[in-house]
Amino acid sequence: MLDFLNISFLDILDIVLVALLLYYVYKLLKGTVAINIFIGIALVVLIWKITQALQMEMLSGLLGTLISVGAIAILIVFQPEVRKFLLMIGSTNFTNKRNFLKQIKFLKTEIHTTMDVESIIAACESMSASKTGALIVLERTHNLDFVKSITGDKMNIEVNKPILESIFFKNSPLHDGAIIIKENIIVATRIILPLSKEALPSRFGLRHRAAIGITEKTDALCIVVSEETGKISYIKDGEFVLFKNTNELIETIRYDLN
Repeated sequence: MLDFLNISFLDILDIVLVALLLYYVYKLLKGTVAINIFIGIALVVLIWKITQALQMEMLSGLLGTLISVGAIAILIVFQPEVRKFLLMIGSTNFTNKRNFLKQIKFLKTEIHTTMDVESIIAACESMSASKTGALIVLERTHNLDFVKSITGDKMNIEVNKPILESIFFKNSPLHDGAIIIKENIIVATRIILPLSKEALPSRFGLRHRAAIGITEKTDALCIVVSEETGKISYIKDGEFVLFKNTNELIETIRYDLN
């Protein structure tokens, strides 16, 4: 009856690998609405394995059927996360070790960003006061070459407040579209982003729809300054992130970048 307690080296290795997989999936989903669903699924699978080990055939069979039928539902629920992961894999150059490691840097326990978030938000505040529209994309682990290579102009300018304001100045030839910032460098301007198909209130324009679209498909962060109202919006994972003031916004962005 206790044969299942005979543990070999391969059993231990199997448990360690599964634990590592669950840990890194948890880290990937942490902070999103999908994390609660993931925890619920993990608990159901754990109960299923326990009932199998205890040879509770009826309950384990019922849970096994539920899990196998629910696989399709799981893919639907986690569709944004699955899409982001596949996009990351598809846009990774596996022949370049450095680029590949950069794509999976979310596995690290601690990352320190070099991005000058204060200057970015200071520029947004200035543009907000003058009602100058702006769309700023902050690249994280997912490579955005699939939009940079199709539209826009390549740049290599260090981030600072005057540069950002001059790019989005209404008479500037670079003000249309989005800019992409990577590791405190403006790497592209006049980028056309994929638009979200989600229904949005009429007060939100194409900048907000584009910001939601790119954050649905990748793990990028977006800051939008409305040309109509001057309001600053922060968008992550296809959703608006609320903040009380610019100091809280800076801290939130720094946390998300790290």
